[in-house]
Amino acid sequence: MNILKVSSASNPNSVAGAISAAIKKDNEVEIQSIGAGAINQAIKSVAIARGHMATAGLDLVCVPAFTNIEIDGAQRTAIKLIVKVN
Repeated sequence: MNILKVSSASNPNSVAGAISAAIKKDNEVEIQSIGAGAINQAIKSVAIARGHMATAGLDLVCVPAFTNIEIDGAQRTAIKLIVKVN
């Protein structure tokens, strides 16, 4: 499964394009975000991608969960969004 990392500086339209491309290839993608701003951008990206994929007849669903990731040797808790075709 493809993993996309989204920050608060990420462009939602660009991330939505990456989500759509990953869905077309593998039927699912995981998005990882840490912090309120990053999660906000990730959610906006999923909403935009959902609109794009709806025109192709695909209904995307998003399953949120927690995950632990390592950044600079420290463990951090992130939100992961698993986006897949319904």
